[in-house]
Amino acid sequence: MRVFKAIFLCFGMLLFLLVGCATKESIESLELERLPLSYAEGFQVEKGEGFWVVTVTQAFPGAKESFSYLILEEESNSSLDAKGFDAVIQLPVSEVILTSTTQVPHLDYLGATDLLVGFPNLDLISSVSTRTRITKGLVKDLGNAPSANIERVLEIAPDWMMVSTLGEDLSYLGILKKGGVSAVINGEYVEQHPLGRAEWIKFTGVLVGKWDEAVAVFEEIEQRYLKTLDLLKTQELSKPTVLSGVMYKDIWYMPGADSWGARLLAEAGGDYLFQDQKGFGSSQLSYEVVLDRGQEATFWIGAADFPSLQAMGEAEPRYRAFDAWKNGNIYTYTQKKGETGGLEYFELGYLRPDLIVKDLMMIFYPELFPDESMYFYQKIE
Repeated sequence: MRVFKAIFLCFGMLLFLLVGCATKESIESLELERLPLSYAEGFQVEKGEGFWVVTVTQAFPGAKESFSYLILEEESNSSLDAKGFDAVIQLPVSEVILTSTTQVPHLDYLGATDLLVGFPNLDLISSVSTRTRITKGLVKDLGNAPSANIERVLEIAPDWMMVSTLGEDLSYLGILKKGGVSAVINGEYVEQHPLGRAEWIKFTGVLVGKWDEAVAVFEEIEQRYLKTLDLLKTQELSKPTVLSGVMYKDIWYMPGADSWGARLLAEAGGDYLFQDQKGFGSSQLSYEVVLDRGQEATFWIGAADFPSLQAMGEAEPRYRAFDAWKNGNIYTYTQKKGETGGLEYFELGYLRPDLIVKDLMMIFYPELFPDESMYFYQKIE
């Protein structure tokens, strides 16, 4: 009898192990469809039966490590093996935390603004619909940085939190994971093609269960962008020379030739005078070098937040030596501000490069847009 019991127990344990192994399917063994991206190079999206796999391949400049996330649909197969993923997200989601203003428009354009429940420094947000939620007390302030209030994030316990590698967030991924918070990395700022940054709305679209909506939003932005650029192909126009940036403590900071900002100036038909300053970030030059090459530039784009040319000249008298200052051809991106002072350019600009490139073309070639007004940019009077 004891021998029979022992055999029965061994058989039962074996059956349990076999069943247990059978209920956990390896995702690598399943068929996945790689969804195409047109411009973005920093993430990948794959679709399976009832689930998605999103991989961030460029979380920060020079990154060699990838981060993968498993997103389970509402009626997903619970037998999937989630080991090896940096985060697992179950759809539908009801509460999320963002940490950069550039991520806020994603929710707005996807009709998912009501998901936001936390953000660092609420005054930076310009979005009208999000500010309405803030006024109602539905979005908690995480302080100057989410890392300073990691305990508050854990208390909120959102379905996921989107972080950027620009700050200290990356060092807190382990703490968030142990606390049960799915933290996903948004590396949009690494993209240098304007439409590449805009395409990251598809990344957010997967995370909120709105891939199709995200694709539709992006395609409309892309069409507007390309249609605006087509105006330059039908005209024979002389490219105006362009200077950019400002000085801080005797150092002039301007967009590197390979950067997002320089790319937009070139796309809009400007002759950027510092194309030899290679790099994806800011170039740092002396005043003398900038004056020598840029003194006669027709336009000066992106000259900080000065209220007037007079104030600009008083703040730094050396600016007065440039023809663009003398002729009043200096433009800055401060036209749209939120009710608490946040600049909409730094919030919506990543997603809407079509608006930026159109503004720049209006500056360089106003004859192409006789009855239209700029959205982000304005002339410093």
